[in-house]
Amino acid sequence: MFDSSKYPKSLDEETFDDWLESGRSSLLGYSHLLIIWNEFEVAYQPVYVEHRDKIQEYEHYQTATGRETLIAAYDLYSESRVV
Repeated sequence: MFDSSKYPKSLDEETFDDWLESGRSSLLGYSHLLIIWNEFEVAYQPVYVEHRDKIQEYEHYQTATGRETLIAAYDLYSESRVV
């Protein structure tokens, strides 16, 4: 995933699938998986949110100035990309 020059580096499909499964199996009732790029760690990180409006709290990668930036957001159950 994310195998183009628009993204900082690629993400292994197996890792992505593991993140989806972790979010679904959580007892907290998450609905979305956010893929965040951490500039200091130089790595992708999963962030799980219960409500879609939490997605707006992250800057998008192409225009971000902060340490953590949003690469993409997915619905945990349909696996469709929402951002």
